[in-house]
Amino acid sequence: MDKKMEKLKQDYMNVQIPTELDTLVTQSLRPAPQRKRSIKWFLGSAAAAIALFVSGVNISPTFAQSVSELPAVGALVKLVTFTEYTAEGDGYHADVKVPAITNMPDKKLQDMLNEKYIAEDQKLYKEFMAEIDQLKDKGRPNMGVDSGYEVVTDTDQLLSIRRWVVQTAASGYETMKYDTVDKKNQVLLTLPSLFKDGSYVSVISENIKEQMYEQMKADPDNKHYWIKGESEDYPTRGFDSISKTQSFYINADGKLVISFNEYDIAPGFMGPVQFVIPTEVINSLLVSQEYIK
Repeated sequence: MDKKMEKLKQDYMNVQIPTELDTLVTQSLRPAPQRKRSIKWFLGSAAAAIALFVSGVNISPTFAQSVSELPAVGALVKLVTFTEYTAEGDGYHADVKVPAITNMPDKKLQDMLNEKYIAEDQKLYKEFMAEIDQLKDKGRPNMGVDSGYEVVTDTDQLLSIRRWVVQTAASGYETMKYDTVDKKNQVLLTLPSLFKDGSYVSVISENIKEQMYEQMKADPDNKHYWIKGESEDYPTRGFDSISKTQSFYINADGKLVISFNEYDIAPGFMGPVQFVIPTEVINSLLVSQEYIK
């Protein structure tokens, strides 16, 4: 049985990353006829490997035990570690965990998300190792990369997954990505899909600025944000507006949470920062109250 699992991982490592994957998540919201045909050939390799991985849970008792210790996602849908890239050397290390969603009724959506995770984490690891190879000729690299994932929301209807990456050199830099899925309707949510029109961008942005000012006033020693126009030295630098593709998730209380990476809008000591948007601020702009309460 160990040979079967080894072959699975070998098949996975040989999968080529198609450039089209950058748009897979957006395409999952379109009607089926509009999806690119180029997705299909990748499903035949990566998705098949994922299917073999899931079957391995039932084949190998040891493997099943390790999977059973991973976080459960709802009654049926689960988030498991598909594979893990690790490397250790003189002055560098890498630990990249690749998640996979299993048991989702909509297999096309499940496969698209899993392919996205595979491609992005494989790219992260390969680029890191390529940089290490270049730096080895110049001396000790002194670099590291770690990535992982966790479920931040798991209700009867919503599943929100956080994936994080910490890259270290002289200092650390942490980024986060989120995916929020409507488990009942099998839809991947985007920020624009929640609102009637684009007016939410300015409304949410102004609320975030208000929260920034309130936090800095209440805790000036530990809270500091870069706000555009507030610095005499850098009048055009700092936060001014969220983007339509801003990172977000919906928490267990049904509140919209806007997320920023480390150094995006604040000094590094604050790390990644988030803002919970009061529902009354955006209620009239929502397409419906199905997700945000």
